[in-house]
Amino acid sequence: MRLDGFDLSNVHFTWSPSNKPRLYIKPGDEVEVLIPDSSTNQIKYDFKTEDMHKIDESKFDGAVGPIYVEGAEEGDTLVVTLKKIEVGNWGWSAILSNFGLLKGLFKEKLVIWDIKDGYAIAKDFLKGIKIPISPFLGVIGTAPKFGELPMIPPHSSGGNMDNRLLTEGSVIYFPVNVKGALLSLADPHASQGDGEVSGTAIETSARVIIKVDLRKGERIDTPKAFVSINDTGKQIVTMGIDKEPVTAARKAVLNMVEELKGRGLSGEEAYILCSVVGSLKMSEVVDEPNYVVSFTIPEKIININA
Repeated sequence: MRLDGFDLSNVHFTWSPSNKPRLYIKPGDEVEVLIPDSSTNQIKYDFKTEDMHKIDESKFDGAVGPIYVEGAEEGDTLVVTLKKIEVGNWGWSAILSNFGLLKGLFKEKLVIWDIKDGYAIAKDFLKGIKIPISPFLGVIGTAPKFGELPMIPPHSSGGNMDNRLLTEGSVIYFPVNVKGALLSLADPHASQGDGEVSGTAIETSARVIIKVDLRKGERIDTPKAFVSINDTGKQIVTMGIDKEPVTAARKAVLNMVEELKGRGLSGEEAYILCSVVGSLKMSEVVDEPNYVVSFTIPEKIININA
């Protein structure tokens, strides 16, 4: 099955339970999804900084979908495996005057990158520097139960988490809030640092293959994942999403404690384990008003067979 996000009729710009499904699948199905860059094809390879005024910022992070999963109901958990992420042959980054952790300190700047042979190289910028690519999706999530949410801030069902841990091979768990789950994907990145501090990564397009499974009656409140990080092996990832960074950090750790308790540890055991082997990271700091903090623990420490 295939869903083409370059057909903009398959793209939406808010999270809502009323978004019309663009593809119907069953648990266990694999789907190929073609995803435009975060400008939704507005930025072109030959653009210069002075062309940025042409961009409609309300069209940033257009999400491909939603995908309706048959049998999914409120209280279930959707399991998405990122089987393949193939990025485009070019990308872009930018300094935007009204966005980013240091907004207002620098002039606007657009950087175009060539992507080839596993590296990104900037045109007429950062000379002599090659960035190893590590592709992931900045946006992936399910629909909220009520209302309409904007695309930029992340929310409790995922969305614009900009979490660079969620690379190819990751298995991500999402809460199901509405019938069909309504899964959507967007914002491919060729590379990004923790925090995405300027407000952009190496933004690009992607061809993605996902496998979607369903866990009936297994409710979660916030996304979690199993990922592989360099030479450290598979990691458990829990996330906290909140308007206050410290509260987001607390939520990330509390979610890990609950995950470990579900694996047979006591609360006290889980808390100590988090303190001695866990890693707390600010994954996203710019998509105001919400922040994403990730907490990871090596799977081998507790011998989980995920």
